[in-house]
Amino acid sequence: MAKVYSTEHGRLCPKCSEPQHQGACATAATSAVGDGRVRIQRETKGRKGAGVTLVTGIPLELQALKALHKQLKKRCGVGGAIKQGVLEFQGDQRQVLLAELSKKGWDVKISGG
Repeated sequence: MAKVYSTEHGRLCPKCSEPQHQGACATAATSAVGDGRVRIQRETKGRKGAGVTLVTGIPLELQALKALHKQLKKRCGVGGAIKQGVLEFQGDQRQVLLAELSKKGWDVKISGG
């Protein structure tokens, strides 16, 4: 795989997409393990008024998190992204995500206003 160059950081590691480093890549990024509760919130800050739904606290490795995210995006019928272990979904998807994540056995809570 070819190395990618970034004007901000220089060469990037092809495996972890972090700035090039010596030695092995760091372990796969996981979401922060907090109190064991999965939280769902809606946010518009920094998005020019466009709302997104954020899901935090899912205790999965990166590959499993990606698979779950893909499944949930399909269920909601929207796009999204994973940023630093936080799942993002376009629009207000709180109720759908609450039902789907509860079915998987996690303790889920809608947080925020």
